[in-house]
Amino acid sequence: MEQNIKRIDASFSVTGQIEQSDLHSLAALGFASVICNRPDHEGGPEQPGHASIQQAAHALGLSFAYLPVPSTGATPEQAQQLRHLLNELPTPVLAYCRTGNRSSKLYEAATQAPRKARLYDVVVVGGGSAGISVSASLLKRNAALRIAVIEPNTEHYYQPAWTLVGGGAFDVKNTVRPTASVMPKGVVWIKASLCAFAPQRKVVLLSDGTELGYQQLIVCPGLQLAWETIEGLEETLGKNGVTSNYRHDLAPYTWELVRTLGRGKALFTQPGMPIKCAGAPQKALYLSCDHWRKRGVLDSIAVEFNLAGAVLFGVPAFVPPLMKYVKAYNAHLAFQSNLVKVDGPGKTAWFDVTDADGSVTRVEKTFDLLHVVPPQQAPDVIRRSELADKAGWFETDPATLQHPRYPDIFALGDVCNTPNAKTAAATRKQVVVVAENLLALRKGTVLPKRYDGYGSCPLTVENGKVILAEFGYGGKLLPTFGLDPTVARTSAWWLKATFLPWFYWQGMLKGREWFTDCKPD
Repeated sequence: MEQNIKRIDASFSVTGQIEQSDLHSLAALGFASVICNRPDHEGGPEQPGHASIQQAAHALGLSFAYLPVPSTGATPEQAQQLRHLLNELPTPVLAYCRTGNRSSKLYEAATQAPRKARLYDVVVVGGGSAGISVSASLLKRNAALRIAVIEPNTEHYYQPAWTLVGGGAFDVKNTVRPTASVMPKGVVWIKASLCAFAPQRKVVLLSDGTELGYQQLIVCPGLQLAWETIEGLEETLGKNGVTSNYRHDLAPYTWELVRTLGRGKALFTQPGMPIKCAGAPQKALYLSCDHWRKRGVLDSIAVEFNLAGAVLFGVPAFVPPLMKYVKAYNAHLAFQSNLVKVDGPGKTAWFDVTDADGSVTRVEKTFDLLHVVPPQQAPDVIRRSELADKAGWFETDPATLQHPRYPDIFALGDVCNTPNAKTAAATRKQVVVVAENLLALRKGTVLPKRYDGYGSCPLTVENGKVILAEFGYGGKLLPTFGLDPTVARTSAWWLKATFLPWFYWQGMLKGREWFTDCKPD
């Protein structure tokens, strides 16, 4: 086998068609990955299909990719696909086709083709709350910085208000603006998706084949809502009484269901952590119950909150005041009850319920209203990169927000593996830490800022009152104002419903940094 392998460079070799029996030899030669460039059935029934080779490769611990190239030759798109694979697969790589010739030419095209490379001082991955705010803050400190923001979406959302929309207390139209209107002046907006990281070369690869080079990289693409992990959910969202405040187009449907329900059963769910705004699932419950109570129909509605976890809220100090509202609304709490399946037309949901011994039972429940919070994870491009931790979240020093293995890379927002609440308030304080530390790194000085884990969750326990939960790492209470944070207040409602939306658009996204000092121990 070895004599038929042609080495192109230290990380890439090619050969002709291989058999399953050859894989042991390839593993012994030190190859870590195999790429099949030969289309299945090209050579007739005697040609081994890629699936059988892939199965055998995986059994030996080898990575495998199928990138078929016709005998007429590779396309530019296939060369781009190989570039992406070479940034993801462990090396050395062996590629094969019928003779090895196509694999060799494909590699040549992938590595020597002209690239639309552009170099920036700072590249920011993501144009959401974190990306826009940190770009504005950097430019406020140094207007000469060349900053590129990678963001494919043309609309920008103020997501914290969606729970208010679902409770009939906010207009959904006021939660969205064109991305172009919030992009800081002076940055270059790259309207594309990120495909891969190449941190050794200090570049990122985009969906259109472009490579962006950077001196420093900021990663803040947010997280990914995994609707598809709940069987039957996607096809019934927005109808059959199934809704979620975690989507811009569904929050108004939540309010429609709440204001029209007069009797029946209302189920609210919360998946396993981490999720963005851990209080949002119960905010939906509280605002709904408050409306039903004021209409005089609450006694005719059976309300149940199904939580995948074992506690109502992760910071113990806030549990007693929240429980007062749970009891006042006569809501039943079902702990360690995780939504796994939905039949919208049949108005039925299934939950996996874990008992004290760890045994799991599938429980069927009917509903008239089902408010779903989906499981959440880091975006695919993060989870498959070498920059992620074992759980798939972006690996980040919890104090400096710097990557522990690539000091020129910082991260903030929901994608981080830091143990703080994933909220816009957390991002607001992380922005200053990243901006100051990145600029210190550029100057070669000590990183001056430390993030204390601050997060804020304004718990809307009724229309007109909020428990302003502010806390940091380890559940330490970090109130901004000199008031008991466990008390529901009208002033906190004004802060949540009026001031914070205004400040988001006019302050945070423009680099204004009020009340952003962190207080690490």
